[in-house]
Amino acid sequence: MSRTGRLFQLMDALRGNRRPVTAAALAEKLAVSERTIYRDIQALSQLGAPVEGSAGVGYLLRAGFFLPPLMFDADELEALVLGARWVKHQGDDALADAAKRALAKIATATPSDLRDHMAETSLWVPVGPAGKKTTDQFVRPAREAIRRQCKLRIDYRNENGVQSERTVWPFALAYFQDRRILAAWCELRAANRHFRVDRIAGVHATDERYPRRRHDLLREWRAELGAKEDS
Repeated sequence: MSRTGRLFQLMDALRGNRRPVTAAALAEKLAVSERTIYRDIQALSQLGAPVEGSAGVGYLLRAGFFLPPLMFDADELEALVLGARWVKHQGDDALADAAKRALAKIATATPSDLRDHMAETSLWVPVGPAGKKTTDQFVRPAREAIRRQCKLRIDYRNENGVQSERTVWPFALAYFQDRRILAAWCELRAANRHFRVDRIAGVHATDERYPRRRHDLLREWRAELGAKEDS
């Protein structure tokens, strides 16, 4: 592989991590020596890439940096298209439109227009046994409350049909095949709870930020579940 190609791969490896990654880990990923990684990191810095860190600590690409032109291999392109097509059927029209716009930006930001290639990708997402996409009208307000870290008031009906009013601090939304699950701290129960979005009868969005950081709530919830943190 040429050095230019290796530098592109190194940029991709750095861009894919939110936390500093060691030269040893980068060397293993790119199948080169650590000394080569150190030289390539120096070369990227000289080219203006905002790489932060040092030997023994790890390296991180500062947010907000884009290296044109965008390049995608066949697998990366199919992953993007498949992901966008999956989002389209998740009952959130705003998110579906956003996925479509993102693909259009990606397609036209590459050296060659990829819109035809994307349209011809033969990977599809089943709509469902009834031929209809899942629609949950309260997915979007739940997602927006998570983003804004604001309290949400919901009218909820449990599996026995018992209704209750809850004030929750939403911090995660899980997209399962046939249902959406909202994870939130429930003020009524003083504990984390899971709410099926299709059992929510009403939602009142508020501008009141909840008193904990979403990141902290999410970390504690993952610890309760014994789940690993996403990279």
